[in-house]
This record gives sequence, C-alpha cells and structure tokens, in this order.
Amino acid sequence: MDKGQLALLAPGAVLALWTLIMLFWTAATRFPAMAKIGVDIKSVPPGGRGQNLEGVLPDQINWKSHNYAHLLEQPTLFYAVIVILALAGGTSQLTVGLAWAYVALRVVHSLWQALVNRLPVRFTLFLLSTLCLLILTIKAVLLTFGH
Repeated sequence: MDKGQLALLAPGAVLALWTLIMLFWTAATRFPAMAKIGVDIKSVPPGGRGQNLEGVLPDQINWKSHNYAHLLEQPTLFYAVIVILALAGGTSQLTVGLAWAYVALRVVHSLWQALVNRLPVRFTLFLLSTLCLLILTIKAVLLTFGH
C-alpha cells in the first residue's frame, strides 16, 4: 500500500476511533444517569434497549447516544467510498482533503449534538459533511467507470 492510499484511509481510521470515543462517552454518562434514577442494568427485562431510555433519562444524556447512532449511519458510506477511492487510485490532494474535512465536520457535529444540540447549526454541519461525501462519492463513481 502506498502513502497516498494510507493518507486517504487515515481519516477513516480517525472517524472509527471517534465513534468508539462517542460510545464510551455515552456509557460514561448513561450509566450514572440510570443509577441516579434507580435503573439497575441487571433488572432490565430481556430485550431492553437503549431506545427504551428515551423519555426516562434527561435529553442531554440521550443526545450522546443519538450521535453514536448517527456515526453508525452515514459514515458507513464514507468508509466504503474512501476504500473504493484508495483501491481505484483516487488519492489526490482533493480527495484526502475532503476526507479530512468530512471527519472534522463529523467530530464537530458530534460535539455540537452531544453538548448543545441546536438544530440549525447541527443541520448545517451535517449538510457540509454530506457535501464532502457527495463529492467523494462522485469521484469514486467516475474513477470506477474509468473517467
């Protein structure tokens, strides 16, 4: 694997790490909040899921979980696209820059959603990251069709 391919895959590795950080942040805030209201994880009925905590835990606690779920949605496309680009020779400065921009925007989106969660800013961050992903995806499609 050459340095260009690694440069394009690095943002994916960082986003995967960020996703795990959000998972641990979710757990670090949810478990104490559950204990505070008397929810013992051992007494949760079979089939209990995090979604069952909606309306039970404060919204600010659930925001981190919402973001963790978001990081397992659209970014899955990002991972596929950067692998396609890396394999197809699409490791230009533009694609690497867009990949890093996507990751930076997703991290800022995570922090905003987890801490403030005002929709206009959150939507703008999501839209900007989606535009980065759209350009990367178009580049991947064009490369795989030989353009």
